[in-house]
Amino acid sequence: MVEMITNVNSAVNSFVWGIPMLVLLVGTGILMTALTKFFQLSHIGHWFKNTIGGIFKDEHITKHTDKEDQSISQFQSLCTALAATIGTGNIVGVASALISGGPGAIFWMWIVAFFGMMTNYSENVLGIYYRRKNERNEWSGGAMYYLKDGLGSYKGFKQIGAVLAVLFSIFCVLASFGIGNMSQINSISGNMKSAFGVPTYVTGIALLILAALVIVGGLKRIASVTEKLVPFMAIIYVLGAVALFIMNIDQCGAVFSAIFKGAFGLRAVGGGIVGSGVKMALTWGMKRGVFSNEAGLGSSVMVHSSSNVKEPVRQGMWGIFEVFADTIVVCTLTAFVVLSSGLVDLETGAVLSSSEGSALVGEAFATRFGNAGPMFIAIAILLFAFSTVLGWSHYGSKAWEYLFGTKSMIVYKIVFVLMIYVGATMNLGLAWDLSDTFNGLMAIPNLIGVLSLSPIVMKITRNYVARMLKKENVKPMLSAFPDIEETHAAELKEMYRDK
Repeated sequence: MVEMITNVNSAVNSFVWGIPMLVLLVGTGILMTALTKFFQLSHIGHWFKNTIGGIFKDEHITKHTDKEDQSISQFQSLCTALAATIGTGNIVGVASALISGGPGAIFWMWIVAFFGMMTNYSENVLGIYYRRKNERNEWSGGAMYYLKDGLGSYKGFKQIGAVLAVLFSIFCVLASFGIGNMSQINSISGNMKSAFGVPTYVTGIALLILAALVIVGGLKRIASVTEKLVPFMAIIYVLGAVALFIMNIDQCGAVFSAIFKGAFGLRAVGGGIVGSGVKMALTWGMKRGVFSNEAGLGSSVMVHSSSNVKEPVRQGMWGIFEVFADTIVVCTLTAFVVLSSGLVDLETGAVLSSSEGSALVGEAFATRFGNAGPMFIAIAILLFAFSTVLGWSHYGSKAWEYLFGTKSMIVYKIVFVLMIYVGATMNLGLAWDLSDTFNGLMAIPNLIGVLSLSPIVMKITRNYVARMLKKENVKPMLSAFPDIEETHAAELKEMYRDK
């Protein structure tokens, strides 16, 4: 029975994460980039200023909402999204891409990230535009809502939109238990055992208790934790990687040369040109790039939709920054650490170590930091993976809410927390593969929604540029629902008057 499930899953997984799906993911990003006139480049100064650049200048970005207000701040929504996004993919995923696709895979990760910025932007714009309040006065948004109310509003597509919304929610719930929970916890327990000798059941119990204290408290408690944890973990890891970058600065030219040569099959081996390596580099770079930043999967939009922001484009710009921080910054630093360590032959792209995954990155750090290197990576995996669990608990709970209602969410949270112990103590090879598949299946209905609603994203973006950058007097596009748009418009007017 298990063998049959494995074979069926392998076939589905090959289809889900095959070249056609990767082309669809990147193609959606290319389309949204074209429709928004390369917003991630043409307005790079604006989105930097209004995201990370505005944290210390604009109180509306970081200001916490009142106790009775169930929404969270823009910065908290980013941190919660990054908590789920910056995970084992930034360490294990990069190492896997280098082993299977060579240095050239990193170039294709960059390409995926560049266009993925606008896919993530579009998801967030649609998430804010089609969100609504639930019975607890919490914002509920995500692919299921813009599929049902957006795609479903087209003539003859009401039932199709509703069915796709349900499918997305089912895939999301299943993926949250696997790739958003057990697989992450399994990585933590394995690393803690190998680096510090901590038994897996001890790790499982400790993480179960910590997660329960946070997750059962709801989104505001999750956001309160992630806004402290994410900046801390990201800064610590980046500082460690930058320190190693500086120590190996003499390898900088060789590393980037290997990346570009590997991306286009220009590495010389035995006097010949290795053209077949291009497909491997492209496939693994794109695959791991998507896994790392999750652009196109429709996951992070569920927490971005809970922000107290009024402008859809404002939250869309946080989506751009999210992909930039995850892949362009963190993944690139991880790649440089490994490629400059001497563990990879930069001429042929061959990995000279038998280590895999996080162990390869730990060995790379060990070349400069000794025994502290693997311990540093074990702690990084602990923080990255546990924060991913917190973020995905919210994604799964919102999908569960869509399927079964708000009152039943406590059932999901209890089961999710209990699965943490299972993830820490069991061999989860099949669970990893199954969750991999469900994670990929989320992308199909989500991308259908983004592509079908791309004209809406284009109109909202043009409306924002006209009002905010060109200072034209046009009516804002803030929500698909007239009552929400009227309220947001009044609040925006008051906010700009205060400025």
